[in-house]
Amino acid sequence: MDSLQSPRKRFLARLLCVIVLVAGTHTAVQQAAAKDDKALTSGLIRESTLAGSWYPASPEELRRKVEGFLSHVPPPDLPGQVFALISPHAGYDYSGQVAAYAYKLLEKQTFSTVIVIAPSHHARFTGVSVYDRGGFRTPLGVVPLDQELIAALEKREKRIRFLPEAHAREHALEVQLPFLQVVMPNFKLVPLVMGEQDQETCRWLAEAIADCIKNQPVLLIASSDLSHFHSYHEAKRLDQVVLDRVTAFDPDGLLKGLESGQCEACGGGPIAATMLAARRLGAVKSRVLYSANSGDVTGDRSRVVGYMAAALWAEPGPRVQPGSEGPKVGVDLRLSTEEKALLHRIARESIESRLLNKSAPSLDSLPPALKEERGAFVTLNKHGQLRGCIGRLAADRPLGEVVAEMAQAAALQDRRFRPVTADELKDLEIEISVLTPFKRIADVNEIQVGKHGLLMRNGGSSGLLLPQVATDQGWDRTTFLEYTCRKAGLPMDAWKDKNTELYIFSADVF
Repeated sequence: MDSLQSPRKRFLARLLCVIVLVAGTHTAVQQAAAKDDKALTSGLIRESTLAGSWYPASPEELRRKVEGFLSHVPPPDLPGQVFALISPHAGYDYSGQVAAYAYKLLEKQTFSTVIVIAPSHHARFTGVSVYDRGGFRTPLGVVPLDQELIAALEKREKRIRFLPEAHAREHALEVQLPFLQVVMPNFKLVPLVMGEQDQETCRWLAEAIADCIKNQPVLLIASSDLSHFHSYHEAKRLDQVVLDRVTAFDPDGLLKGLESGQCEACGGGPIAATMLAARRLGAVKSRVLYSANSGDVTGDRSRVVGYMAAALWAEPGPRVQPGSEGPKVGVDLRLSTEEKALLHRIARESIESRLLNKSAPSLDSLPPALKEERGAFVTLNKHGQLRGCIGRLAADRPLGEVVAEMAQAAALQDRRFRPVTADELKDLEIEISVLTPFKRIADVNEIQVGKHGLLMRNGGSSGLLLPQVATDQGWDRTTFLEYTCRKAGLPMDAWKDKNTELYIFSADVF
């Protein structure tokens, strides 16, 4: 890079998503790309395009550099099983130290296969491309592919297929490999590049990955940087939105923030897809391990790029598997098995009546318990992922009518999701939460996680979380309060504000 004329340009040349080809390096990069194209079309090894620029070309120097980054990370205190990591993908001089906070966790955990999900920076295409030819070469050697898992993904989802142009120059995937080779040398790779990062792609990709992994020891890695080329303080503001959503293990909120422009991440799709897949596989906790931006490295804070390292994991000990019996969440309102089954039928038939132009379920002969005036929520899930949730707080209408109305609203009016279609009806799982009366509290010690839901109000802002949310996420009381604040659009410590009204309630969840 000797031909660059200023530190500013040297800085820009190595930031994520900006590849500046200059005299002295242009020919070498072209030769690497040509070699890469030949490997792709002949079905051979995918050669490195980053060695000597984004990271050292010498194996000895590259290993020393990675080990140096790792040596500056304190021993991790993350208990339990790691399911996924989020790691940046800029040049090592800029984001390598941040990435080390994620990869340090792998010094004590072993995986047979690693799925790296990266965004596409150079090729435009629909769906997801998987490299299924040969391995990936870095100066530290060739990383073999897990051909069996790749074949399973391609069979499971036709939108996952090999596109040569998606991998020919993509840096976001390759830049993760030397770290993996140092901390966990005997792994196989599944390299995925997302051509689209919309909500739908994230969801079907997560479902395909989780379905194909099942109980295999597979690690997921999302390759992503954060905001790009804002001032230092503006970047910190934007990046904090992503950090908050990752900390909250909230892929839906992250996608919403990315779509609305509240935050930026050039690998936002890989982050969301990884979070969704990790949750399906059993991860219940998320932690941002470290964050920084290029201004922290160079001192130039005029136009920076943000970086984050994070982990998704489950605490040690037995976990309740989907469909198995675990501790009862909420309370028992003494609804009979038949009455609960009837409410489920009312909910499903109400949705079908709108989508299939069928008659609405009759509510004329409801049993007395379903004529009681109660509030209720209806939650829709599809393949274990939230598909819609809307409820009525006021206990001023018969329960059967409320469930019928909220079921339709959850399917068609939850603004976080596109409306449910008729094709999805067979895959919908319906959960009903019948609410108890609300009680305002002054002492947060009254809150019992696993029994109570929370309603918070401050000024014109309000937010509610059902009792099962805290249990599903593994939250303690303080964390439950903090994310009810977030649900209300308030600062995470707003529950301490004297002007904040706190209400507890419970629910019969079935």
